[in-house]
Amino acid sequence: MNQFARNSFFRRSPLRGHSLVQILIYVNLGLFTLMVLHGTILGLQMKAIFSPPSQLLLHWGGQFWPLVVQHDQWWRCITYAYTHGGLIHLAFNMLVLYQVGPMIESEIGWPRFFSLYTLCGIVATIAGYFWHPMSPVVGASGAIFGLIGFSVSYFHRTGGAVALQYRNFMFQWAVMAFIFGLMVGADNAAHLGGLLSGAAFGWILPLGVRAQRQTEKLFKGLAWLCVALTAISIAAIPFSWL
Repeated sequence: MNQFARNSFFRRSPLRGHSLVQILIYVNLGLFTLMVLHGTILGLQMKAIFSPPSQLLLHWGGQFWPLVVQHDQWWRCITYAYTHGGLIHLAFNMLVLYQVGPMIESEIGWPRFFSLYTLCGIVATIAGYFWHPMSPVVGASGAIFGLIGFSVSYFHRTGGAVALQYRNFMFQWAVMAFIFGLMVGADNAAHLGGLLSGAAFGWILPLGVRAQRQTEKLFKGLAWLCVALTAISIAAIPFSWL
């Protein structure tokens, strides 16, 4: 790993106030805490923290396409990205989000960032549907791979020495993450779906100041739509318990 990569990955992320990345981390931590408390009540003890069973994951918003298609639980296409299969899974994804997210949010603003994050998460689970529709899926990695794919294409377009260093670092990170995913049996279909959709987003996003201003209302509207869909989806989790 070169000096730029070390400095980029291990530096303290500029999370100040109530950034969107900070809020996303809080939501993930909050939902995981509720799931662990529920698992503890059920008598799962440490298993609820480190290796929650599929039934508990689905109870707290995990993706399972038969429930989506046959029982109209479409909100799982969003909530699965806020549900995690254990403390290590959660910690790894939040660490990557903590390191990658603030730079992108400061570069493109929270409306574009949250639109990117949400849409990549949805595309990631759709990709998983075509690869393994009968497998329960949880985790934010599809959306996070979207951020990585976005960074590769976006910073390639912006050019400049620093931007190209960011591009190269993100590309190396994506390759290493895919290899690691193959070794541990991770959902690389979702990773690929998120990566490609993020790259497409980064390729078409306007770069010029004038073009950004012209599309500002569009992305604000899209972002608030994503906020509403996410809030409604998380609020819908208890309805699957009835």
